[in-house]
Amino acid sequence: MIGIMVGLTSFVSFLYMAGPYIRKFFAGGVCTSTVQLPGKVVVVTGANTGIGKETAKDLARRGARVYIACRNILKGESAASEIRAATKNQQVFVRKLDLSDTKSIRAFAEGFLAEEKQLHILINNAGVMMCPNSKTADGFETHLGVNHLGHFLLTHLLLERLKESAPSRVVNVSSVGHHLGRIFFQDLQGEKYYNRSYAYCNSKLANVLFTRELAYRLKGTGVTTYAVHPGLVQSELVRHSFLMCLLWRLLTPIMKTTSQGAQTSLHCALAEGIESQSGRYFSDCRKAWVSPKGRNNKTARRLWDVSCELLGI
Repeated sequence: MIGIMVGLTSFVSFLYMAGPYIRKFFAGGVCTSTVQLPGKVVVVTGANTGIGKETAKDLARRGARVYIACRNILKGESAASEIRAATKNQQVFVRKLDLSDTKSIRAFAEGFLAEEKQLHILINNAGVMMCPNSKTADGFETHLGVNHLGHFLLTHLLLERLKESAPSRVVNVSSVGHHLGRIFFQDLQGEKYYNRSYAYCNSKLANVLFTRELAYRLKGTGVTTYAVHPGLVQSELVRHSFLMCLLWRLLTPIMKTTSQGAQTSLHCALAEGIESQSGRYFSDCRKAWVSPKGRNNKTARRLWDVSCELLGI
């Protein structure tokens, strides 16, 4: 037992000493786009913290009108104030959006559409991970309801404005965890069996399938869409799992910073010449291998139909 403790202590010490070098080696791709965005309108969900906040900051620095759409208005205003100060861009706004409540989603969309006549970039970034078995305000399993159905509805409500503003883009933040996901239509919301790790992975697979089907339906409209894996990032996403919080604390020295984690979202939102790759999955600012389950057109089409039925659209 003593030997194990000594070995673990040595390993942790090594991580903290070598961590900065390991992190630099595994930092992944960097968005190299020099595109500027004066006059462009952007919505980033969950941008009050983490990679969403860094994404919003970069887009604001490029001159865009940025809407931080988040549940916690106080945190959102704090993030917006910080972004305005850092970028000298005063066009950073906060609007209430609770993805676990379809009434909130519809209210956000209604307010935004009344306020803005254009929308060029929608980044569906917000999400939850490893929540205890729980339901959204509409009775959906939380991972499915927030990570997939919430963004599905938001995108649906803003889609005409995106088409009117084309060329425009939709970026869906997924995860490498989609490889472990399954879409069980006979138990889509985990009512027969629930495991919060798999529920998260299932919702991330849903993000990939949604992106694929959305791209198919948007052909010829000038709107393109991409799914992204941000990498292993220091964030609050694991707050619902004590064990994951401990693991994250242990791995902190080698994890991506939030700025590094935002790079692939920025690449897919800004890079020129990737329009033909609409519907694809990206990691480290390049097209990545997607699970065979994430390439199943039949499943993607059925998930779209089922999502519409659940949301009443």
